[in-house]
Amino acid sequence: MKRILLPMFVALCVASAAHAQQAGSAAPAAPPAPPPVTGQNAGAASDTPKPSPAGSTSAQSPGAAPTAQGSAAGSAAGGTAGMAWYDQLAARPKDTSTNFWLPKAVNAEADDSDMMFYAILALNILFFVGITFAVIYFTWKYRARPGHKAEPSPAHNDALEITWTVIPTIIVVFLFYFGWRAYIRVVTPPNKAVEINVLAWRWAWEFKHANGVTDNNLHVPVNTPVRLVMTSKDVLHSFYIPVMRVKQDLVPRRYTYAWFFATKPGTYQMYCAEYCGTNHSQMKPAVVVHEPGGYERYLNDKAAESTNMPPVELGKMLYEKKGCNACHTVDGTARVGPTWKQPDWGKQITMSDGKTVTMDENYVRESILSPLAKARPGFPPSMPSFEGQLKEKEIQGLIAYIKSLKQ
Repeated sequence: MKRILLPMFVALCVASAAHAQQAGSAAPAAPPAPPPVTGQNAGAASDTPKPSPAGSTSAQSPGAAPTAQGSAAGSAAGGTAGMAWYDQLAARPKDTSTNFWLPKAVNAEADDSDMMFYAILALNILFFVGITFAVIYFTWKYRARPGHKAEPSPAHNDALEITWTVIPTIIVVFLFYFGWRAYIRVVTPPNKAVEINVLAWRWAWEFKHANGVTDNNLHVPVNTPVRLVMTSKDVLHSFYIPVMRVKQDLVPRRYTYAWFFATKPGTYQMYCAEYCGTNHSQMKPAVVVHEPGGYERYLNDKAAESTNMPPVELGKMLYEKKGCNACHTVDGTARVGPTWKQPDWGKQITMSDGKTVTMDENYVRESILSPLAKARPGFPPSMPSFEGQLKEKEIQGLIAYIKSLKQ
């Protein structure tokens, strides 16, 4: 039995360790080629934009990334000249490659947890095969047959009981030690880390960076620790990035934390892993890991995006970026909240309490900052307040966009 099980155990452990090391130790300086980008996302395969032909500064093709000098101006132009280069990165196909068992590891701290997975898998296979073989063998060897007398059952065996107690105890102690060590590393971010505030609500995410830039996709630098300070505006949500091996619940009225160290530039998928209501499945922002220097350029260009943007274009961008499209349509149909395509602009509308108000700029502004003050009939009072989250220019942009949709 020993001659059969010992080589099998050694082979499984060696194969598992090699597999985990190969999956988690790719050099960050040579990331895999990004997936092909077609159509609108063409030209967004890297943080380095392609130069535009001479004289074509204001007439770029919809898929072309802006030049380094004109990226801020191109961003401020919003949808008039196509998507901004960082939005093209977020919109391209997500990298879903795997190492057979798990999504590929993009977090430097993922190696320990992956190694634990492979070690426990090897142990499970070892004991499953060994115990199954022993059960089948002894069942066959000591089966009832004519001419064979049943042997007496053993009552007690000190050596056997000590063996099956000591060996599992040693294995469990080792698993606890390595699991505890990996856990401490995962929950202890470095002192010098890029800090990003994360806010979740039904049904959207907001990521706020150190310079005040907010986005509904998560942009982070490569080869730099990132610390996330997270909370929820309404119900429980859960921050989950499979390639980072990071999952942390967001709780209303308190802060929770997570961190990771991204090692490979690319675009990856993030999820809300806590069911939070009707449109829970829409909470799937992109995680963009920028090449060296790309994150800083993203912060500068994103900050300049709304500076010279026309109010209607700014409002349209915020409609998508702030998650308004999860509850409100712009085509006249109702969803969780009333449509933004209002045929009654400038007219009296009836509230859920029977009172009437004028559908105008004042009503829209109050509905954004205090959505429960004057609720529309037939819709649940589930809209969160955006008090303190929108600048005055952004509120004016939303109002202008809603006015532009009136019939």
